[in-house]
Amino acid sequence: MTIEWKIQLFAGLADRFGTPALALALPEEKLTVSELKQALSEQYPEQASLLSISFVACNQSYATDDAVIRAQDELALLPPVSGGEETAAPQPTLAETPRFVVTDEPLSVDAVTRQVIAAANGATLTFTGTTREWTHGVRTVKLEYEAYVPMAVKTLEQIGDEIAERWPGTLTAIAHRIGVVDIAEISVVIAVSSPHRDTCYEASRYAIERLKQIVPIWKKEIWEDGSEWKGHQLGPWDPTVSLK
Repeated sequence: MTIEWKIQLFAGLADRFGTPALALALPEEKLTVSELKQALSEQYPEQASLLSISFVACNQSYATDDAVIRAQDELALLPPVSGGEETAAPQPTLAETPRFVVTDEPLSVDAVTRQVIAAANGATLTFTGTTREWTHGVRTVKLEYEAYVPMAVKTLEQIGDEIAERWPGTLTAIAHRIGVVDIAEISVVIAVSSPHRDTCYEASRYAIERLKQIVPIWKKEIWEDGSEWKGHQLGPWDPTVSLK
C-alpha cells in the first residue's frame, strides 16, 4: 500500500520541474523533512542538488530538516526568497482593512500609510520599493513576482508582531505586489508609525530586511535577452534558523 504525498512548487522550482506540484507515492504516512527530500531526490536525481538547498514548508510554516511531517499536511517546496472597485461595492472600514496584504492589484502608498497613522504615534515612515531599469549594467524590462500567498501573508504578520514586541507601540503595514510589475511601478510598500522618529527608522529597516529573509516571495528579472528567477540578496539564506 502506498500513500500519495503532494508537494507544491513555486517560482524557479515550478519552472525547473515543469509543474506547480509534485505527487509522490510512498509507503510511509509520516517522514522527517530530510527523508522527504531524500525520497524526492531519488525520484528526480537530476534535480538532487536543487532539492538539497530548497526548504520545506509544512502547513504554511518553515520546517527544519528533523521536523516530522505527514502526507495529509499542506506541504510546499520553496526556493530561496528574494522579495478600481465598483462604485456599489462597500468600502471597508479601517478596522476591517488588513494591514498585511499580497495582491496582484496596483499598490497605493497613501492607503498603506493610513493603516498605521495613530493618535499615540508622532512619527510615520513609508518605504516604497519600485522596479528599477538598470542593474549592474543590464537593462530590466520588467519584474514578475510570485508568492506562496497564504504563507507570505502569515510571515508578513509575523514581522509586524516582531516589530511590535521589539519596539512597543509601533504599528506596521506591509503590502506586496505579485504578477508583472513594470519599470517604475511599485512592488512593495512598508509603512511604520512609532511614538518617536528614531524607532520609526529602525523598525522600517528591520521590516524590509526581515521580509527578504523569511517571506516566500520570488521575483523573475526579465531582460531584453532573457530572464532569471532571483532569490535572497543578502547572502546565506536559512529562514529556519530562528526555529532551531
